[in-house]
Amino acid sequence: MSFFIFASLILFFMQVVIGLWFYFLFPSLGWKIPAVALPVVLTAAMRLAMTYTRTHYGTLESLLYFLAYGYAGLVFIVFFIVMAFAILQGLCSLAHLQSKAVLGPISLAAIALACILSIYGGMSQPKIKHIDVVIPGAPEMTAAVISDSHLGVGVSLKRFQKALKTIEAQNPDAIFVLGDLFEYGMKRQDYAQALADVKTKYGTFGVLGNHEYYTGYDNSLDFYRMANITLLQNQAQTLSNGVQIIGINDVRTSRVTPQQLDALLARTDPARARILLSHQPLLTQTAAKHGVALMLSGHTHNGQIFPFNFFVKKVYPYVYGLYQTGEKSRIYVTSGMFYWGVPLRFLAPAEIPLIHIQGHD
Repeated sequence: MSFFIFASLILFFMQVVIGLWFYFLFPSLGWKIPAVALPVVLTAAMRLAMTYTRTHYGTLESLLYFLAYGYAGLVFIVFFIVMAFAILQGLCSLAHLQSKAVLGPISLAAIALACILSIYGGMSQPKIKHIDVVIPGAPEMTAAVISDSHLGVGVSLKRFQKALKTIEAQNPDAIFVLGDLFEYGMKRQDYAQALADVKTKYGTFGVLGNHEYYTGYDNSLDFYRMANITLLQNQAQTLSNGVQIIGINDVRTSRVTPQQLDALLARTDPARARILLSHQPLLTQTAAKHGVALMLSGHTHNGQIFPFNFFVKKVYPYVYGLYQTGEKSRIYVTSGMFYWGVPLRFLAPAEIPLIHIQGHD
């Protein structure tokens, strides 16, 4: 609860700053409505809608969800645009340059463009991203990665089914699920069944994300079971082609330690190709120390909304993409299938990674 109160206060402050910029551009508006009245009313309405839609589901509730969370995301984006132009305006004033007539219209155009692009990014279906990884001695195989789909009230069943058809068209040998799969909402069993209906040569393997704990541990286990996901909880499984799939619980939520991962990896065969599934891109050096060829993670969303990725990088050195973590080890961090909360994406598109594993260059 304290997090949501803090977030509401931050959003209120952002709206005040935005209101003051509009007052600067259009003095006839006065400052009371754009910088006080609207922020108070809209913050309260947004908070009420967010709370209501967590426990009530339906067509109206879905509309409220998108309006409330979408508005919150747009406030974040517009705030940073306004701050950039306010700083420019301040510098021009110090230089005694009359810039309001120029910066004002440009700022409005930038706000409109960013809002359109972010809404479009949120509405767009995730695209396949092909990742080629060489693991010496490994058999050739292809795996699709599903991460951070956050299904439920924010992502319709139809959108998820369309994404799954995109995966099926690629005919992967396996599917790896990296957690934060289902949030809350109606048709829970239908979402699970849609994933269960996707058949691959080796099956679907997954790990839990932090949201699996937030939304109810037992419920999450039940969803994974219904979705026919082989859940790896600090466990390893060897595929019939010899590749070892290792999965760990969410590192921070379940407090997985380097020592625990050490013990798990010590029980695997270093002569085989090993792939580590971890929701959060953490304990990378422990994996590299054991020579794990490939680690797959999500969680970061690549910030989801620019410039939030810069803040994420302060917490996670590996934010998005393929990184070398050791002499024989790499990690791929995906931006995720859809979005969390805010139904927007700005300069951080959603994706479905398709990992092509080859035994040689």
